[in-house]
Amino acid sequence: MAEMFSKTEKRVHKAGQTGLASLALLSVLSGCVSAPVHRGPALLTAQAPAPSRAVPAVVAPTRPAIGRPPAGLENLIQDQWRVFPGRTGVAIMRVDGGEWVLGRRMDELFPQQSVSKTWVALTVLDMVDQGKLRLDQKVRITRDDLAVFHQPIRDQVIANGSIEVSILDLLETSIRASDNTANDSLLRTVGGPQAVTSFIARKNLGAIRFGPGERALQSSIAGLDWKQEYSIGRRFYAARDAVPLATRKAALDRYLNDPIDGASPQAIVRALARLAKGELLSASSTRIMLDIMSRTSSGPNRLKAGVPSGWSFLHKTGTGQILPPFSTGYNDIGIMTAPDGTRYAIAVMMGSTTASIPQRMTFMQFVSRTVASYHQN
Repeated sequence: MAEMFSKTEKRVHKAGQTGLASLALLSVLSGCVSAPVHRGPALLTAQAPAPSRAVPAVVAPTRPAIGRPPAGLENLIQDQWRVFPGRTGVAIMRVDGGEWVLGRRMDELFPQQSVSKTWVALTVLDMVDQGKLRLDQKVRITRDDLAVFHQPIRDQVIANGSIEVSILDLLETSIRASDNTANDSLLRTVGGPQAVTSFIARKNLGAIRFGPGERALQSSIAGLDWKQEYSIGRRFYAARDAVPLATRKAALDRYLNDPIDGASPQAIVRALARLAKGELLSASSTRIMLDIMSRTSSGPNRLKAGVPSGWSFLHKTGTGQILPPFSTGYNDIGIMTAPDGTRYAIAVMMGSTTASIPQRMTFMQFVSRTVASYHQN
């Protein structure tokens, strides 16, 4: 993950959910298509700014046929997706009680950013299941292992020169707090990117790629070659700012056109569904993974904020680099569970967009809230 929260996202998080939908409607979305906009419960429009007001609730339809998504749900997702600026992929899968999948750009590859930490964690737990690793096994982290961007563990390493952390604690820090150094330390422990790629292939997870690790990935996106000194303070930002704009744009375009860490939204939701059903890991490792994802602290106003009271939600976010006017790799994937136990896997992947942070959050909330509104036992 490049930057877990921008200053704007932090302010939105502190403000809470009150007025969030209204905030997203205060400006006209750029890059909207010219097709007519559907009325009713639509959240985003290509019209003039609407007065500040709550978004109308979506009325649930009649019960759909088993194994088929409700037509109203697909239509609403289409309406909102088509007016959202930029390149976005959406996939929704009902896991229980008649599986179905719907979405837009479901089979195209989108940059994952920190969503890819999911596959590192699953690889680790798979090796625990095989007896190759132990959850209480210690991993040593030194200054030479520090990464870039969000890495809360860095201060401990700098203060002590090196630290030893259990694999279980690294899993917690990597997924829940999206710590890049914790993730890269786990990646090193399992044998590098090839081990994760092997896990993905062995489990037949489909169109999911895994990149070279945070340091190499983020520096290449910025048009840089990694230097370990970039891990300290804001040295990476300073080095990136010194890269000529044309060089940065060319590097970012290469990444977006063929993301080395790309994954399709459909492959992601199908993998989440298999995780939820216990098909990827042992029962104990499945519980550990789902429990950690249920306590993710990043992205509280993304998909999670649209999940109604009485439902549970677990997820993993991803946030890429920004080269104005574009933000890249703004993602959230997760599993919603209805009060009756029915689960839905969801992935919203924003490859690049000019939408503001509140607008991005509002679109994600629309997706999760609409799924819940169309749920039938």
